[in-house]
Amino acid sequence: MANQTVETGSPAAARGSSPQDSPPSGPGRSLAYLQDVSVERVRNIGPRLAGMLAKSGVRSVADLLQHFPHRYLDRSLVVPIPELPIDGEATLIAEVVSTYRPRVSGRRGPREMLKVTVQDSHLGGPGSDPGLGGIQRMEITFFNQPFRGRQLLPGTVAAFSGKVTTFRGRPQMTNPDVELISSDEESFEGRVVPVHSAVGEMTPVRIRSAVGNALRRARPILDPVPRSVLETWDFMDRDQAFANIHFPKSMDHAREARRRLVFDELFRIQVALALTRHRLVEEQEGISQQLECQLVTDFLDGLPYDLTGAQKRVLAEIGEDLESGRPMHRLLQGEVGSGKTVVALAALLAAVGSGNQGAIMAPTEVLAEQLYLVLREMLSQAGLSPPVARPQVGGHHMGSLFQAAGGVTVRVALLTSSRAAANYLDAPGRSRVREDVAAGEAQIVVGTHSLIQEGIRFRRLGVVVVDEQHRFGVSQRSTLKHKGSDRQPDLLIMTATPIPRTLSMTLYGDLVLSTIDQMPPGRSPVKTSVIEKTSEGLSTAYRAIRTEVAKGRQAFVICPLIEDSEKLEVQSVTSQYREITSVLPDLTIDLMHGQLSSADKEAVMARFRSGETDVLVSTTVIEVGIDIPNATVMVITDAQRFGLSQLHQLRGRVGRGRHAGRCLLVADSTTPDSTRRMKAMARTTDGLELAREDLRIRGQGAVFGARQSGMGDLKLADILRDLSAMKRAKRAADDLVRSDPYLRRQPLLAEEIAEVLGDDVQWLFDS
Repeated sequence: MANQTVETGSPAAARGSSPQDSPPSGPGRSLAYLQDVSVERVRNIGPRLAGMLAKSGVRSVADLLQHFPHRYLDRSLVVPIPELPIDGEATLIAEVVSTYRPRVSGRRGPREMLKVTVQDSHLGGPGSDPGLGGIQRMEITFFNQPFRGRQLLPGTVAAFSGKVTTFRGRPQMTNPDVELISSDEESFEGRVVPVHSAVGEMTPVRIRSAVGNALRRARPILDPVPRSVLETWDFMDRDQAFANIHFPKSMDHAREARRRLVFDELFRIQVALALTRHRLVEEQEGISQQLECQLVTDFLDGLPYDLTGAQKRVLAEIGEDLESGRPMHRLLQGEVGSGKTVVALAALLAAVGSGNQGAIMAPTEVLAEQLYLVLREMLSQAGLSPPVARPQVGGHHMGSLFQAAGGVTVRVALLTSSRAAANYLDAPGRSRVREDVAAGEAQIVVGTHSLIQEGIRFRRLGVVVVDEQHRFGVSQRSTLKHKGSDRQPDLLIMTATPIPRTLSMTLYGDLVLSTIDQMPPGRSPVKTSVIEKTSEGLSTAYRAIRTEVAKGRQAFVICPLIEDSEKLEVQSVTSQYREITSVLPDLTIDLMHGQLSSADKEAVMARFRSGETDVLVSTTVIEVGIDIPNATVMVITDAQRFGLSQLHQLRGRVGRGRHAGRCLLVADSTTPDSTRRMKAMARTTDGLELAREDLRIRGQGAVFGARQSGMGDLKLADILRDLSAMKRAKRAADDLVRSDPYLRRQPLLAEEIAEVLGDDVQWLFDS
């Protein structure tokens, strides 16, 4: 690493050479090395600009080199003014001749206007006559963009992109996009001009100059990808790719460079996932467990309904994993209400029936408590656990949710940071439950992720189920083998958030995917309507609630915040509660949010489950895992504040019983994206279609950010568009790790994965 120095180079040399010319001779620098070189060392970037760049995530030379152009201007295809397509979109590269600001009055007062006269760059000259030899000058108008006057000074060369119209027979543009091209960029004459996004006060021109300086001094950039892979897919080498992505001589060069660097981003991730599979599956000794045992048979036979064909298929897949003796790492995907929990409980019972323990983890205490009740209810239906005591109020018995009874066949316990319960004990404390878990007395343990993080010991942990995988990272999975035996337990991760195939290959490529793609019979789709956030719209929502409650049903009202925020103009859950209470005074209304104590949350949910509460006003704490079959209507206030996946999850809380559900989205859609989300929700209940639309609207960064920071660091690849690249990367990664599972022959690649993907993969190399 010591010989990987960034050459200082003289300013004259830097100005006289082009970044895409032949790289300087020398040992070369790796991307991992450049990740540790501060961007401050780049010419013309001092401490102040380096601090500003760091706020946008550009901290190192590697970060700067991965600030890729978002588009290109092909100057070899410049259209002169006389040939601009009228009523069509075009990009014109022109020189500013003059500007002036006419006074304009409008209905709402004066408007700022700037008129800019431009001429074809290097075609006209100051003394040319626009009436001779065709039109070489035209007028461009800007409304309410005062900064353009400071930007577009006479002599400035810029690219103007927009719709071309005519006024009095002459072409013109109004409010086009503008990309400045500095006067010293003569190297771009007749060639492709990269357009980099501005960062803070650094304009695209300054960013482009900084990238050029960094590229000159960083090259040659070492290539960590095996030569055999490059030859198989006919990729240019990495040094050429970085030069051609930033400063291509042709659009073909830019496309080939992008193809190579997209592969690199996906290949890094796929190698990390392949290494993860190898560490957690191939290298670990698993536990052979039998799904076809008497306990699972008794459970399935005792249920008051038959499993769907999809549930049976997925159970068979899980059964093969359990029996194999190799640790299962499986992702179970299914729509809300498709029956994932039944399948998961069967897997847990397979562990119990094989003499082991099972653990199931939810992301919050509220959901863990709900999950405990759901498991007890299912076991009770099959005759394997006493009935769940339903607390009531108003003169009736008000007891513990976890009241014990006889006839326990499967011992289930709840253990969170503040709650403890068991179906075989009367009001146990946390210490007693922890002792029972360690001794193996508690056969199935329900809790949060703290089950694997707080020193809780199991006697022999056989199956771990994780509900809602996005809060359970790969590194957490690696700790499971230390939870009570010398063998790796089987892992089943559940999600009700449909995952597009390309996304699952990127985020969860270390997991085998099973999908329950069939809903139980009799389940009706939830009808969704969008209501404007007006007094009339809210009245419509309140009437819907009253109508359903009059039929003996219940309702949810969901709000995005706990406290009022004037900045976001969003009603808080507390003020919404007060409003609904005043509008519907004859209904029983309760309030639920994450800041309540565990005891208060339990009491609120108990009242709602028992039917005492008509309407539950809540934050998104009830997003997943809450099962109230009698709830048939949900009103989501300020729905534009939610993403599509979250709206779909929330909507899945209603219509879970015999009666059809209805979801009302009260929205004030002020942006095109929020309008698209509302229309998509009203259009379809297909979770996979909504997941794809969410990915298109929010971008892959938002989705990746829910899991691991390193794995989400895709700067160039697009997981919807680059499926073929994903397949190539996965195939190459699998082949590589199969032949070299510790990357001993690929030290540069191992170093890059560890450095670029960060702490989330460090455990792969520590071991």
